[in-house]
Amino acid sequence: MATEPRRLAICLRHFLPALAGLLLLLVLGLSLGARAALGALAMALLLWPFLVAARRSLRQLAALTPALEAYAVGETPGKLPVTGAPEAAALTRAFNAMEESVARRFAALKRSESRFSALANGAYGIEAWLNPRGRLVWINPSVERLTGQSVQACILAPDPVELLVYDKDRRHVREALARALQGKISETLDVRLQCKDGSLLWVGLDWQQLPEEEGDAQGVRLSMTLIGTRKQAEMKLLETVTELRRTQTLHDVYLRRSDEERQRLAALLDVMKVGVLLFDTDHRLVRCNQTFLSIMGFPLDENLVGVRDAVILERATPLLADPLRYRHRLDAIKAGVESPSPFEIRLTDGRILTELTVPVPGATPGSIIGRVWLYEDVTNVRQAAERLTQLADRDPLTNLLNRRRFHEDLERMLAESRRRNSPVGLLMLDLDGFKTINDTWGHHAGDEVLTTLATQVGGTVRKNEMFFRLGGDEFAILAPDSGENEMIGLARRVSGIIVDLRWLFGGTENQVTASLGIAVYPRDARDAEELVGHADQAMYQAKSSGRNAWQVYGGSGKW
Repeated sequence: MATEPRRLAICLRHFLPALAGLLLLLVLGLSLGARAALGALAMALLLWPFLVAARRSLRQLAALTPALEAYAVGETPGKLPVTGAPEAAALTRAFNAMEESVARRFAALKRSESRFSALANGAYGIEAWLNPRGRLVWINPSVERLTGQSVQACILAPDPVELLVYDKDRRHVREALARALQGKISETLDVRLQCKDGSLLWVGLDWQQLPEEEGDAQGVRLSMTLIGTRKQAEMKLLETVTELRRTQTLHDVYLRRSDEERQRLAALLDVMKVGVLLFDTDHRLVRCNQTFLSIMGFPLDENLVGVRDAVILERATPLLADPLRYRHRLDAIKAGVESPSPFEIRLTDGRILTELTVPVPGATPGSIIGRVWLYEDVTNVRQAAERLTQLADRDPLTNLLNRRRFHEDLERMLAESRRRNSPVGLLMLDLDGFKTINDTWGHHAGDEVLTTLATQVGGTVRKNEMFFRLGGDEFAILAPDSGENEMIGLARRVSGIIVDLRWLFGGTENQVTASLGIAVYPRDARDAEELVGHADQAMYQAKSSGRNAWQVYGGSGKW
Protein backbone atom coordinates (compact mmCIF):
# COMPACT_ATOMS: atom_id res chain seq x y z
CA MET A 1 0.00 0.00 0.00
CA ALA A 2 3.04 2.36 0.51
CA THR A 3 4.64 1.70 -2.95
CA GLU A 4 2.71 4.35 -5.02
CA PRO A 5 3.31 7.29 -2.61
CA ARG A 6 7.00 6.38 -2.56
CA ARG A 7 7.19 6.60 -6.39
CA LEU A 8 5.44 10.02 -6.44
CA ALA A 9 7.95 11.42 -3.93
CA ILE A 10 10.84 10.22 -6.09
CA CYS A 11 9.39 11.97 -9.17
CA LEU A 12 9.07 15.27 -7.30
CA ARG A 13 12.65 15.07 -6.16
CA HIS A 14 13.77 14.83 -9.82
CA PHE A 15 11.45 17.66 -11.05
CA LEU A 16 12.62 20.28 -8.56
CA PRO A 17 16.31 20.19 -9.58
CA ALA A 18 15.31 20.51 -13.26
CA LEU A 19 13.35 23.69 -12.53
CA ALA A 20 16.28 25.09 -10.62
CA GLY A 21 18.50 24.41 -13.69
CA LEU A 22 16.27 26.51 -15.94
CA LEU A 23 16.58 29.47 -13.59
CA LEU A 24 20.36 29.05 -13.58
CA LEU A 25 20.43 29.29 -17.39
CA LEU A 26 18.64 32.64 -17.17
CA VAL A 27 21.27 33.99 -14.82
CA LEU A 28 24.09 32.79 -17.13
CA GLY A 29 22.42 34.51 -20.12
CA LEU A 30 22.49 37.79 -18.27
CA SER A 31 26.20 37.43 -17.68
CA LEU A 32 26.95 37.03 -21.45
CA GLY A 33 26.08 40.59 -22.55
CA ALA A 34 23.47 43.30 -22.79
CA ARG A 35 21.82 41.98 -25.94
CA ALA A 36 21.87 38.55 -24.55
CA ALA A 37 20.73 39.94 -21.24
CA LEU A 38 17.88 41.81 -22.83
CA GLY A 39 16.93 38.67 -24.68
CA ALA A 40 17.13 36.70 -21.53
CA LEU A 41 15.12 39.38 -19.69
CA ALA A 42 12.49 39.40 -22.40
CA MET A 43 12.40 35.64 -22.24
CA ALA A 44 12.22 35.76 -18.46
CA LEU A 45 9.36 38.27 -18.59
CA LEU A 46 7.53 36.07 -21.01
CA LEU A 47 8.17 33.04 -18.84
CA TRP A 48 7.62 34.79 -15.51
CA PRO A 49 3.89 33.91 -15.16
CA PHE A 50 4.68 30.37 -16.03
CA LEU A 51 7.58 30.31 -13.63
CA VAL A 52 5.43 31.75 -10.84
CA ALA A 53 2.75 29.14 -11.51
CA ALA A 54 5.39 26.44 -11.69
CA ARG A 55 6.87 27.65 -8.40
CA ARG A 56 3.50 27.51 -6.72
CA SER A 57 2.93 24.03 -8.11
CA LEU A 58 6.36 22.97 -6.94
CA ARG A 59 5.58 24.25 -3.43
CA GLN A 60 2.34 22.28 -3.46
CA LEU A 61 4.09 19.17 -4.80
CA ALA A 62 6.85 19.63 -2.23
CA ALA A 63 4.16 19.51 0.48
CA LEU A 64 3.29 15.99 -0.72
CA THR A 65 6.81 14.75 -0.14
CA PRO A 66 6.76 14.45 3.70
CA ALA A 67 3.23 13.02 3.52
CA LEU A 68 4.36 10.34 1.09
CA GLU A 69 7.46 9.67 3.15
CA ALA A 70 5.20 9.19 6.21
CA TYR A 71 3.21 6.56 4.30
CA ALA A 72 6.50 4.88 3.38
CA VAL A 73 7.20 4.22 7.09
CA GLY A 74 3.60 3.17 7.89
CA GLU A 75 2.27 6.45 9.31
CA THR A 76 -0.91 8.37 8.31
CA PRO A 77 -0.17 12.15 7.89
CA GLY A 78 -3.78 13.24 7.34
CA LYS A 79 -5.39 15.24 4.54
CA LEU A 80 -3.60 18.12 2.71
CA PRO A 81 -5.27 21.48 1.74
CA VAL A 82 -6.36 21.62 -1.93
CA THR A 83 -4.86 24.84 -3.51
CA GLY A 84 -2.90 26.01 -6.55
CA ALA A 85 -3.07 25.00 -10.19
CA PRO A 86 -5.73 22.64 -11.32
CA GLU A 87 -3.20 19.89 -11.94
CA ALA A 88 -1.69 20.23 -8.50
CA ALA A 89 -5.13 20.50 -6.93
CA ALA A 90 -6.20 17.37 -8.77
CA LEU A 91 -3.08 15.59 -7.55
CA THR A 92 -3.76 16.78 -3.98
CA ARG A 93 -7.37 15.64 -4.13
CA ALA A 94 -6.19 12.22 -5.41
CA PHE A 95 -3.73 12.10 -2.53
CA ASN A 96 -6.46 13.03 -0.02
CA ALA A 97 -8.74 10.33 -1.44
CA MET A 98 -5.92 7.82 -1.14
CA GLU A 99 -5.24 8.99 2.41
CA GLU A 100 -8.90 8.63 3.36
CA SER A 101 -9.00 5.10 1.90
CA VAL A 102 -5.77 4.14 3.63
CA ALA A 103 -7.00 5.63 6.91
CA ARG A 104 -10.20 3.61 6.69
CA ARG A 105 -8.21 0.47 6.01
CA PHE A 106 -5.84 1.20 8.90
CA ALA A 107 -8.83 1.75 11.20
CA ALA A 108 -10.51 -1.46 10.01
CA LEU A 109 -7.24 -3.33 10.48
CA LYS A 110 -6.90 -1.99 14.03
CA ARG A 111 -10.50 -2.90 14.82
CA SER A 112 -9.99 -6.39 13.38
CA GLU A 113 -6.75 -6.77 15.29
CA SER A 114 -8.50 -5.61 18.49
CA ARG A 115 -11.35 -8.06 17.94
CA PHE A 116 -9.06 -10.98 17.25
CA SER A 117 -6.97 -10.06 20.26
CA ALA A 118 -10.11 -9.88 22.43
CA LEU A 119 -11.28 -13.24 21.08
CA ALA A 120 -7.93 -14.90 21.68
CA ASN A 121 -7.39 -13.41 25.13
CA GLY A 122 -11.01 -13.92 26.21
CA ALA A 123 -11.39 -17.50 24.91
CA TYR A 124 -12.64 -19.92 27.57
CA GLY A 125 -10.12 -22.54 26.48
CA ILE A 126 -6.39 -22.13 26.22
CA GLU A 127 -4.90 -20.81 22.95
CA ALA A 128 -1.15 -20.84 22.27
CA TRP A 129 1.34 -20.13 19.47
CA LEU A 130 4.56 -22.10 19.09
CA ASN A 131 7.28 -21.05 16.66
CA PRO A 132 8.83 -23.43 14.07
CA ARG A 133 11.34 -24.59 16.70
CA GLY A 134 8.52 -25.58 19.04
CA ARG A 135 9.15 -22.67 21.40
CA LEU A 136 6.09 -21.10 23.07
CA VAL A 137 5.86 -17.45 21.98
CA TRP A 138 2.29 -16.55 23.03
CA ILE A 139 -0.46 -17.99 25.23
CA ASN A 140 -3.75 -16.41 26.28
CA PRO A 141 -4.62 -15.48 29.90
CA SER A 142 -7.06 -18.42 30.25
CA VAL A 143 -4.06 -20.58 31.16
CA GLU A 144 -3.82 -18.83 34.55
CA ARG A 145 -7.56 -19.10 35.24
CA LEU A 146 -7.60 -22.83 34.43
CA THR A 147 -4.21 -24.06 35.66
CA GLY A 148 -2.98 -21.35 38.03
CA GLN A 149 0.21 -20.87 35.97
CA SER A 150 0.76 -17.30 34.78
CA VAL A 151 1.30 -16.35 31.14
CA GLN A 152 4.81 -15.15 31.95
CA ALA A 153 5.70 -18.40 33.73
CA CYS A 154 4.53 -20.42 30.73
CA ILE A 155 6.46 -18.37 28.15
CA LEU A 156 9.64 -18.21 30.25
CA ALA A 157 9.54 -21.91 31.14
CA PRO A 158 12.40 -23.87 29.48
CA ASP A 159 9.88 -26.60 28.64
CA PRO A 160 6.16 -25.61 28.80
CA VAL A 161 5.19 -29.25 28.28
CA GLU A 162 7.05 -30.15 31.46
CA LEU A 163 5.30 -27.28 33.29
CA LEU A 164 1.72 -27.83 32.13
CA VAL A 165 1.24 -31.46 31.07
CA TYR A 166 0.74 -34.42 33.42
CA ASP A 167 3.86 -36.61 33.40
CA LYS A 168 2.09 -39.70 32.01
CA ASP A 169 0.81 -37.71 28.99
CA ARG A 170 3.94 -35.73 28.10
CA ARG A 171 5.35 -38.23 25.61
CA HIS A 172 2.11 -38.19 23.58
CA VAL A 173 2.07 -34.37 23.55
CA ARG A 174 5.68 -34.12 22.39
CA GLU A 175 5.08 -36.64 19.60
CA ALA A 176 1.98 -34.75 18.44
CA LEU A 177 3.88 -31.42 18.50
CA ALA A 178 6.70 -32.89 16.42
CA ARG A 179 4.20 -34.13 13.82
CA ALA A 180 2.39 -30.76 13.78
CA LEU A 181 5.65 -28.85 13.17
CA GLN A 182 6.22 -31.15 10.17
CA GLY A 183 2.78 -30.35 8.82
CA LYS A 184 1.28 -33.69 9.91
CA ILE A 185 -1.81 -32.64 11.83
CA SER A 186 -3.32 -35.52 13.81
CA GLU A 187 -6.76 -35.86 15.39
CA THR A 188 -7.70 -34.38 18.77
CA LEU A 189 -5.48 -35.66 21.58
CA ASP A 190 -7.04 -36.06 25.05
CA VAL A 191 -4.50 -35.28 27.79
CA ARG A 192 -4.37 -34.11 31.38
CA LEU A 193 -2.92 -30.79 32.48
CA GLN A 194 -1.38 -30.55 35.93
CA CYS A 195 -2.57 -27.43 37.72
CA LYS A 196 -0.49 -25.41 40.11
CA ASP A 197 -2.50 -26.73 43.08
CA GLY A 198 -1.77 -30.34 42.09
CA SER A 199 -5.16 -31.13 40.54
CA LEU A 200 -5.59 -32.50 37.02
CA LEU A 201 -7.57 -30.97 34.16
CA TRP A 202 -8.72 -32.94 31.10
CA VAL A 203 -8.32 -31.04 27.79
CA GLY A 204 -8.45 -31.92 24.11
CA LEU A 205 -5.47 -30.69 22.08
CA ASP A 206 -5.97 -29.55 18.46
CA TRP A 207 -3.07 -28.40 16.27
CA GLN A 208 -3.25 -26.05 13.28
CA GLN A 209 -0.24 -25.21 11.14
CA LEU A 210 0.06 -21.42 10.66
CA PRO A 211 0.58 -20.29 7.03
CA GLU A 212 3.99 -19.00 5.98
CA GLU A 213 4.58 -15.25 5.52
CA GLU A 214 7.24 -13.96 3.10
CA GLY A 215 8.86 -17.37 3.04
CA ASP A 216 9.17 -17.71 6.84
CA ALA A 217 7.31 -20.53 8.66
CA GLN A 218 5.07 -19.23 11.44
CA GLY A 219 4.85 -22.43 13.53
CA VAL A 220 1.63 -23.96 14.83
CA ARG A 221 -1.45 -22.83 16.72
CA LEU A 222 -2.44 -24.96 19.69
CA SER A 223 -6.03 -24.99 21.04
CA MET A 224 -6.86 -26.66 24.37
CA THR A 225 -10.56 -27.37 24.88
CA LEU A 226 -11.96 -28.47 28.25
CA ILE A 227 -13.33 -32.02 28.09
CA GLY A 228 -13.70 -32.80 31.80
CA THR A 229 -17.48 -33.23 31.55
CA ARG A 230 -17.15 -35.70 28.69
CA LYS A 231 -14.48 -37.67 30.53
CA GLN A 232 -16.65 -37.84 33.64
CA ALA A 233 -19.53 -39.12 31.50
CA GLU A 234 -17.28 -41.78 29.99
CA MET A 235 -16.14 -42.97 33.42
CA LYS A 236 -19.72 -43.05 34.67
CA LEU A 237 -20.76 -45.10 31.68
CA LEU A 238 -18.03 -47.64 32.34
CA GLU A 239 -19.07 -47.91 35.98
CA THR A 240 -22.69 -48.44 34.95
CA VAL A 241 -21.86 -51.20 32.49
CA THR A 242 -19.69 -52.92 35.10
CA GLU A 243 -22.50 -52.76 37.66
CA LEU A 244 -24.98 -54.20 35.17
CA ARG A 245 -22.67 -57.10 34.36
CA ARG A 246 -22.19 -57.81 38.05
CA THR A 247 -25.84 -57.79 39.11
CA GLN A 248 -27.37 -58.97 35.82
CA THR A 249 -30.06 -56.34 36.06
CA LEU A 250 -31.26 -53.63 33.75
CA HIS A 251 -31.39 -49.92 34.33
CA ASP A 252 -33.44 -47.34 32.54
CA VAL A 253 -30.30 -45.47 31.47
CA TYR A 254 -29.97 -47.92 28.55
CA LEU A 255 -33.22 -46.61 27.08
CA ARG A 256 -31.69 -43.18 26.61
CA ARG A 257 -28.41 -44.25 25.14
CA SER A 258 -27.37 -43.77 21.53
CA ASP A 259 -27.67 -46.48 18.88
CA GLU A 260 -24.19 -47.66 19.75
CA GLU A 261 -25.11 -48.02 23.41
CA ARG A 262 -28.28 -49.92 22.51
CA GLN A 263 -26.21 -52.33 20.43
CA ARG A 264 -23.86 -52.90 23.35
CA LEU A 265 -26.83 -53.48 25.63
CA ALA A 266 -28.33 -55.99 23.19
CA ALA A 267 -25.01 -57.88 23.06
CA LEU A 268 -24.83 -57.89 26.85
CA LEU A 269 -28.36 -59.22 27.24
CA ASP A 270 -27.86 -61.96 24.67
CA VAL A 271 -24.87 -63.45 26.48
CA MET A 272 -26.70 -63.51 29.81
CA LYS A 273 -28.04 -66.85 31.00
CA VAL A 274 -31.15 -65.12 32.31
CA GLY A 275 -34.16 -64.39 30.09
CA VAL A 276 -34.94 -60.67 30.07
CA LEU A 277 -38.11 -58.82 29.09
CA LEU A 278 -38.40 -55.06 29.38
CA PHE A 279 -41.83 -53.42 28.98
CA ASP A 280 -42.74 -49.75 28.83
CA THR A 281 -45.64 -48.10 30.65
CA ASP A 282 -47.99 -49.08 27.79
CA HIS A 283 -47.20 -52.76 28.44
CA ARG A 284 -45.39 -53.06 25.13
CA LEU A 285 -42.13 -54.96 24.85
CA VAL A 286 -39.07 -52.75 24.52
CA ARG A 287 -36.29 -55.34 24.80
CA CYS A 288 -36.13 -59.13 24.69
CA ASN A 289 -32.97 -61.23 24.71
CA GLN A 290 -32.37 -64.57 23.00
CA THR A 291 -32.20 -66.47 26.29
CA PHE A 292 -35.89 -65.74 26.88
CA LEU A 293 -36.78 -66.92 23.36
CA SER A 294 -34.80 -70.12 23.96
CA ILE A 295 -36.42 -70.77 27.36
CA MET A 296 -39.93 -70.33 25.94
CA GLY A 297 -39.22 -72.23 22.72
CA PHE A 298 -39.79 -69.21 20.47
CA PRO A 299 -37.81 -68.89 17.21
CA LEU A 300 -34.49 -67.19 17.97
CA ASP A 301 -34.88 -64.80 15.03
CA GLU A 302 -38.39 -63.66 16.03
CA ASN A 303 -38.78 -59.97 16.78
CA LEU A 304 -41.20 -59.38 19.66
CA VAL A 305 -40.43 -55.70 20.18
CA GLY A 306 -43.67 -53.70 20.31
CA VAL A 307 -45.83 -56.73 21.21
CA ARG A 308 -48.11 -56.31 24.24
CA ASP A 309 -47.51 -58.39 27.36
CA ALA A 310 -50.93 -60.08 27.07
CA VAL A 311 -50.00 -61.51 23.66
CA ILE A 312 -46.73 -62.96 24.95
CA LEU A 313 -48.54 -64.44 27.97
CA GLU A 314 -51.12 -66.05 25.69
CA ARG A 315 -48.35 -67.69 23.66
CA ALA A 316 -46.58 -68.94 26.81
CA THR A 317 -49.72 -70.27 28.55
CA PRO A 318 -49.63 -73.77 26.92
CA LEU A 319 -46.16 -74.26 28.42
CA LEU A 320 -47.35 -73.65 32.02
CA ALA A 321 -48.19 -76.60 34.22
CA ASP A 322 -50.50 -74.40 36.33
CA PRO A 323 -51.72 -71.40 34.24
CA LEU A 324 -54.31 -70.37 36.84
CA ARG A 325 -51.70 -70.00 39.55
CA TYR A 326 -49.60 -67.84 37.26
CA ARG A 327 -52.57 -65.60 36.40
CA HIS A 328 -53.15 -65.05 40.12
CA ARG A 329 -49.51 -63.95 40.30
CA LEU A 330 -50.03 -61.43 37.47
CA ASP A 331 -53.23 -60.12 39.06
CA ALA A 332 -51.34 -59.50 42.31
CA ILE A 333 -48.64 -57.56 40.45
CA LYS A 334 -51.25 -55.44 38.65
CA ALA A 335 -52.79 -54.70 42.04
CA GLY A 336 -49.43 -53.36 43.23
CA VAL A 337 -48.40 -56.35 45.34
CA GLU A 338 -44.66 -56.71 44.74
CA SER A 339 -42.61 -59.70 45.94
CA PRO A 340 -38.85 -59.44 46.42
CA SER A 341 -38.48 -63.21 46.11
CA PRO A 342 -38.39 -65.10 42.78
CA PHE A 343 -41.65 -66.78 41.75
CA GLU A 344 -41.33 -70.45 40.76
CA ILE A 345 -42.94 -71.58 37.51
CA ARG A 346 -43.25 -75.25 36.55
CA LEU A 347 -43.62 -76.10 32.88
CA THR A 348 -45.43 -79.01 31.31
CA ASP A 349 -42.15 -80.52 30.10
CA GLY A 350 -40.85 -80.78 33.68
CA ARG A 351 -38.60 -77.73 33.63
CA ILE A 352 -38.58 -75.26 36.51
CA LEU A 353 -38.23 -71.50 35.99
CA THR A 354 -37.87 -68.67 38.44
CA GLU A 355 -39.39 -65.30 37.61
CA LEU A 356 -38.47 -61.97 39.18
CA THR A 357 -40.02 -58.64 38.23
CA VAL A 358 -39.46 -55.10 39.40
CA PRO A 359 -40.65 -51.70 38.12
CA VAL A 360 -38.05 -49.53 36.39
CA PRO A 361 -37.81 -46.07 38.02
CA GLY A 362 -37.60 -42.99 35.82
CA ALA A 363 -35.35 -39.97 36.09
CA THR A 364 -37.96 -38.08 38.11
CA PRO A 365 -38.31 -39.38 41.70
CA GLY A 366 -41.40 -41.54 42.05
CA SER A 367 -41.91 -41.99 38.30
CA ILE A 368 -42.00 -45.41 36.60
CA ILE A 369 -40.99 -45.92 32.97
CA GLY A 370 -41.75 -49.62 32.69
CA ARG A 371 -41.11 -53.04 34.18
CA VAL A 372 -38.33 -55.60 33.80
CA TRP A 373 -38.90 -59.37 34.00
CA LEU A 374 -36.10 -61.88 34.58
CA TYR A 375 -36.50 -65.60 33.85
CA GLU A 376 -33.99 -68.28 34.79
CA ASP A 377 -34.13 -71.99 34.04
CA VAL A 378 -33.18 -73.58 37.39
CA THR A 379 -34.06 -77.15 36.43
CA ASN A 380 -30.45 -78.31 36.47
CA VAL A 381 -29.79 -76.40 39.68
CA ARG A 382 -32.76 -78.02 41.43
CA GLN A 383 -31.83 -81.46 40.15
CA ALA A 384 -28.28 -80.97 41.31
CA ALA A 385 -29.54 -79.82 44.71
CA GLU A 386 -31.77 -82.89 44.96
CA ARG A 387 -28.85 -85.12 44.04
CA LEU A 388 -26.70 -83.45 46.68
CA THR A 389 -29.47 -83.86 49.23
CA GLN A 390 -29.83 -87.48 48.26
CA LEU A 391 -26.09 -88.05 48.58
CA ALA A 392 -26.15 -86.42 51.99
CA ASP A 393 -29.22 -88.33 53.26
CA ARG A 394 -29.16 -91.61 51.33
CA ASP A 395 -27.00 -94.69 51.30
CA PRO A 396 -25.53 -94.81 47.75
CA LEU A 397 -25.85 -98.63 47.45
CA THR A 398 -29.35 -99.31 48.78
CA ASN A 399 -30.84 -95.78 48.47
CA LEU A 400 -32.04 -96.16 52.06
CA LEU A 401 -31.72 -93.29 54.51
CA ASN A 402 -28.21 -93.26 56.02
CA ARG A 403 -26.85 -93.07 59.55
CA ARG A 404 -26.80 -89.24 59.58
CA ARG A 405 -30.48 -89.06 58.73
CA PHE A 406 -31.18 -91.79 61.30
CA HIS A 407 -29.86 -89.67 64.16
CA GLU A 408 -31.60 -86.51 62.86
CA ASP A 409 -34.99 -88.25 62.49
CA LEU A 410 -34.59 -90.06 65.83
CA GLU A 411 -34.08 -86.76 67.67
CA ARG A 412 -37.01 -85.22 65.79
CA MET A 413 -39.31 -88.17 66.63
CA LEU A 414 -38.32 -88.14 70.30
CA ALA A 415 -39.04 -84.39 70.51
CA GLU A 416 -42.42 -84.98 68.91
CA SER A 417 -43.02 -87.91 71.31
CA ARG A 418 -42.38 -85.70 74.32
CA ARG A 419 -44.70 -83.03 72.96
CA ARG A 420 -47.52 -85.48 72.20
CA ASN A 421 -46.78 -87.96 75.01
CA SER A 422 -46.66 -90.87 72.55
CA PRO A 423 -44.20 -93.79 72.23
CA VAL A 424 -41.48 -94.31 69.59
CA GLY A 425 -40.31 -97.79 68.66
CA LEU A 426 -36.80 -98.67 67.41
CA LEU A 427 -35.98 -101.94 65.64
CA MET A 428 -32.27 -102.70 65.15
CA LEU A 429 -31.46 -105.43 62.59
CA ASP A 430 -28.21 -107.30 61.89
CA LEU A 431 -27.89 -110.02 59.19
CA ASP A 432 -26.81 -113.57 60.05
CA GLY A 433 -24.57 -115.32 57.49
CA PHE A 434 -23.88 -112.21 55.41
CA LYS A 435 -20.12 -112.29 56.08
CA THR A 436 -19.92 -115.84 54.75
CA ILE A 437 -21.54 -114.85 51.44
CA ASN A 438 -19.39 -111.74 51.16
CA ASP A 439 -16.15 -113.62 51.85
CA THR A 440 -17.07 -116.62 49.66
CA TRP A 441 -18.58 -114.99 46.62
CA GLY A 442 -17.13 -111.49 46.75
CA HIS A 443 -18.38 -107.99 47.40
CA HIS A 444 -20.64 -107.93 44.34
CA ALA A 445 -22.58 -110.87 45.84
CA GLY A 446 -22.76 -109.06 49.19
CA ASP A 447 -24.01 -105.90 47.42
CA GLU A 448 -26.74 -107.88 45.69
CA VAL A 449 -27.88 -109.32 49.02
CA LEU A 450 -28.05 -105.86 50.58
CA THR A 451 -29.91 -104.22 47.67
CA THR A 452 -32.42 -107.10 47.43
CA LEU A 453 -33.05 -107.04 51.17
CA ALA A 454 -33.47 -103.24 51.13
CA THR A 455 -36.05 -103.50 48.33
CA GLN A 456 -38.02 -106.35 49.84
CA VAL A 457 -38.01 -105.16 53.45
CA GLY A 458 -38.62 -101.58 52.29
CA GLY A 459 -41.78 -102.82 50.58
CA THR A 460 -43.24 -104.00 53.90
CA VAL A 461 -42.35 -100.84 55.85
CA ARG A 462 -45.42 -98.64 56.34
CA LYS A 463 -45.69 -94.94 55.47
CA ASN A 464 -45.16 -93.74 59.01
CA GLU A 465 -42.14 -96.03 59.49
CA MET A 466 -38.63 -95.10 58.35
CA PHE A 467 -36.06 -97.69 57.11
CA PHE A 468 -32.31 -96.93 57.49
CA ARG A 469 -29.01 -98.60 56.59
CA LEU A 470 -26.59 -97.73 59.37
CA GLY A 471 -23.56 -99.37 57.72
CA GLY A 472 -22.37 -102.80 56.58
CA ASP A 473 -25.18 -105.31 57.20
CA GLU A 474 -26.75 -103.30 60.04
CA PHE A 475 -30.19 -101.70 59.54
CA ALA A 476 -32.76 -99.88 61.68
CA ILE A 477 -36.46 -99.03 61.52
CA LEU A 478 -38.04 -96.11 63.41
CA ALA A 479 -41.79 -96.34 64.09
CA PRO A 480 -43.56 -93.35 65.72
CA ASP A 481 -46.69 -94.00 67.84
CA SER A 482 -45.61 -97.67 68.22
CA GLY A 483 -45.35 -99.58 71.46
CA GLU A 484 -44.01 -103.05 72.20
CA ASN A 485 -46.86 -104.94 70.48
CA GLU A 486 -46.58 -102.92 67.27
CA MET A 487 -42.79 -103.40 67.22
CA ILE A 488 -43.10 -107.17 67.75
CA GLY A 489 -45.48 -107.31 64.78
CA LEU A 490 -42.97 -105.35 62.71
CA ALA A 491 -40.13 -107.69 63.75
CA ARG A 492 -42.15 -110.71 62.66
CA ARG A 493 -42.92 -109.19 59.26
CA VAL A 494 -39.31 -108.25 58.62
CA SER A 495 -37.77 -111.55 59.79
CA GLY A 496 -40.33 -113.52 57.77
CA ILE A 497 -39.46 -111.65 54.57
CA ILE A 498 -35.70 -112.13 55.11
CA VAL A 499 -36.02 -115.86 55.77
CA ASP A 500 -37.83 -116.35 52.47
CA LEU A 501 -35.13 -114.59 50.41
CA ARG A 502 -32.76 -116.76 48.27
CA TRP A 503 -29.69 -115.92 46.14
CA LEU A 504 -27.93 -118.11 43.60
CA PHE A 505 -24.15 -117.60 43.46
CA GLY A 506 -21.87 -120.04 41.57
CA GLY A 507 -24.72 -122.49 41.18
CA THR A 508 -25.23 -122.60 44.95
CA GLU A 509 -28.32 -121.33 46.72
CA ASN A 510 -27.59 -118.93 49.55
CA GLN A 511 -29.73 -117.58 52.41
CA VAL A 512 -29.40 -115.13 55.29
CA THR A 513 -31.40 -114.55 58.45
CA ALA A 514 -31.60 -111.60 60.83
CA SER A 515 -31.21 -110.91 64.54
CA LEU A 516 -33.50 -108.08 65.70
CA GLY A 517 -33.56 -106.00 68.84
CA ILE A 518 -36.49 -103.82 70.04
CA ALA A 519 -36.53 -100.81 72.39
CA VAL A 520 -39.39 -98.39 73.06
CA TYR A 521 -39.14 -94.74 74.11
CA PRO A 522 -39.74 -93.52 76.78
CA ARG A 523 -40.28 -96.82 78.52
CA ASP A 524 -36.79 -98.24 77.82
CA ALA A 525 -34.68 -95.06 77.54
CA ARG A 526 -34.44 -91.43 78.56
CA ASP A 527 -32.85 -90.12 75.35
CA ALA A 528 -31.83 -91.09 71.82
CA GLU A 529 -28.39 -92.41 72.72
CA GLU A 530 -29.78 -94.66 75.44
CA LEU A 531 -32.57 -95.92 73.19
CA VAL A 532 -30.05 -96.96 70.48
CA GLY A 533 -27.82 -98.63 73.05
CA HIS A 534 -30.68 -100.67 74.54
CA ALA A 535 -31.96 -101.74 71.11
CA ASP A 536 -28.39 -102.86 70.26
CA GLN A 537 -28.22 -104.89 73.48
CA ALA A 538 -31.50 -106.62 72.62
CA MET A 539 -30.26 -107.35 69.08
CA TYR A 540 -26.99 -108.89 70.29
CA GLN A 541 -28.92 -110.88 72.89
CA ALA A 542 -31.05 -112.30 70.05
CA LYS A 543 -27.90 -113.08 68.03
CA SER A 544 -26.19 -114.82 70.98
CA SER A 545 -29.36 -116.82 71.67
CA GLY A 546 -29.22 -118.64 68.32
CA ARG A 547 -29.83 -115.97 65.66
CA ASN A 548 -32.86 -115.61 63.34
CA ALA A 549 -34.74 -114.23 66.33
CA TRP A 550 -35.99 -110.97 67.82
CA GLN A 551 -35.63 -109.71 71.38
CA VAL A 552 -37.35 -106.88 73.32
CA TYR A 553 -35.05 -104.96 75.64
CA GLY A 554 -35.53 -106.26 79.14
CA GLY A 555 -38.47 -108.42 78.06
CA SER A 556 -39.71 -111.14 75.75
CA GLY A 557 -38.02 -112.60 72.72
CA LYS A 558 -38.23 -115.26 69.99
CA TRP A 559 -35.40 -117.44 68.72
